[in-house]
Amino acid sequence: MAAQLSPQQLSEKHRSTLDQALDAIRSRAYWSPHPEHPKAYGESAPADGLAAFQALRGTRFELDQPGTDGWTGGEVSPYGPALEVEYPHVDPDVLLPAMRAGMGDWREAGPETRALVALEILARISARTHEFAQAVMHTSGQAFLMAFQAGGPHAQDRGLEAVAYAYAEQTRTPDAADWSKPQGKRDPLELRKTFTAVPRGISLLIGCNTFPTWNGYPGLFASLVTGNPVLVKPHPRAVLPLALTVRVAREVLTEAGFDPNLVALAVERPGEGIAASLAVRPEVRIIDYTGSTAFGDWLETHARQAQVYTEKAGVNTVLVDSTDDYRGMLSNLAFSLSLYSGQMCTTPQNLLIPRDGITTDAGQKSYDEVVADLAASVSGLLGDDTRANALLGALVNPDVKARLDAAASLGDLALASREIVHPDFPDAVVRTPAIVKADGARKAWEKAWESGTEGDAEVPYLAECFGPVSFAVAVDSTDDALELLRRTVREKGAMTVGAYTTSAETERAIEEVCLEESAQLSLNLTGGVYVNQTAAFSDFHGSGGNPAANAALCDAAFVANRFRVVEVRRQA
Repeated sequence: MAAQLSPQQLSEKHRSTLDQALDAIRSRAYWSPHPEHPKAYGESAPADGLAAFQALRGTRFELDQPGTDGWTGGEVSPYGPALEVEYPHVDPDVLLPAMRAGMGDWREAGPETRALVALEILARISARTHEFAQAVMHTSGQAFLMAFQAGGPHAQDRGLEAVAYAYAEQTRTPDAADWSKPQGKRDPLELRKTFTAVPRGISLLIGCNTFPTWNGYPGLFASLVTGNPVLVKPHPRAVLPLALTVRVAREVLTEAGFDPNLVALAVERPGEGIAASLAVRPEVRIIDYTGSTAFGDWLETHARQAQVYTEKAGVNTVLVDSTDDYRGMLSNLAFSLSLYSGQMCTTPQNLLIPRDGITTDAGQKSYDEVVADLAASVSGLLGDDTRANALLGALVNPDVKARLDAAASLGDLALASREIVHPDFPDAVVRTPAIVKADGARKAWEKAWESGTEGDAEVPYLAECFGPVSFAVAVDSTDDALELLRRTVREKGAMTVGAYTTSAETERAIEEVCLEESAQLSLNLTGGVYVNQTAAFSDFHGSGGNPAANAALCDAAFVANRFRVVEVRRQA
């Protein structure tokens, strides 16, 4: 097929961005080419993006994919309205062979061209960030600004980060080498060796409901740049953001002279559950998954033919020992608990607080005082309904609401949830967080772990309670808190750990637990950086070293096993 985008054009447009991304992953300094302020995209961009989103509603989302055997859809915005978008349903027996057909040309293009094509895809997505933000908002329930930032520039940054790592790992080995081994008085042994990064096969991306682009782009671009076709299977409640992504990718691949079927979309009919059947097909050699522990464990066990990357559930914990900025600590924690109604895989769930209290710059504070002050801080933050709506967004599904409604049965409520009416979307389910007081006596949780009854009503904080429910856990001492933290990360996993202490000894002990159990740690955050936020090119999201995830976004391990290097030796 005739290319409209030549390698030279792609290089002129994007090579400098790739070089800057490569520098950023080496330096770990702040860098982003994607503006995170809505006004940066032009005066008409907000209205244009909304109009583009509205124009998609009630339509058939054409992709011209092989194997289309019908149409399906059914997304309903957490804010109320049905999207009424229909997507192509595909026959994998037809689509998967078509996806493999373009692999040879894509492999021969080499790492640089593949990376530059990926950057063109990201650039076009970036230009439509307002449209994507609307799609993310109305599938995830995120408030608009968060959907704009997390679903737009921050997701694009994570995609670009994966491109940089994929390019770096593929180019670590030279394309060719002349090999000469001296043989004394005889002529040397001489060979000409070539080394080619060879893709594994079709990569299956299983999308999530809450962060379809942020969690989806790393795997998508890591696989694509390492030469693998990518089949995108979105969450049935969050199809549109990834469908738009697939459409853009197919357009760019076509213009660059490659087979558009290197990226395709697989949308399931209601109740069809195609992720499990696709995951075990022999053509699928890589799987990226974000979601429940149960299905993540199933994938790791049953998709034996594939390299499986999972981000599952965890019990994120904050250990509160002492602080020299009590007000800042409370404010920081209140925001962390409230953002997106706690529906982030990085949101703190358990706050471990010594029952004898903590030392602060505001004097000694008892456990009850700390909990009451935190509840007051959350209430103050969300006291204005306009600000609350902007922070909380909407509950993404009925299961989250059910867990929130059940919070009162889990212990004494230090903070009860309240209902908030959204002025623009009266059908949205908007709720403030609940804080449950819990007894963290060592005897109780040790007994629970020994008997395998963790998660029972007796110790509800030992299981993930996804959504705006957190537990203020009264522990006997900081030492007990450290041990509970260790056991929680080891047994349940954690995407994030936070801690507050003024003691160098305690800080070192917390750090040691996190190093030994492979948990990402944030210490003494009291300003505008929060434990549940990570920055691409600098922060690792997850570690791959505890049960919450078997991979980190993004490091060399996340990309290096998506391809193998095949060597050809020729007599010189």
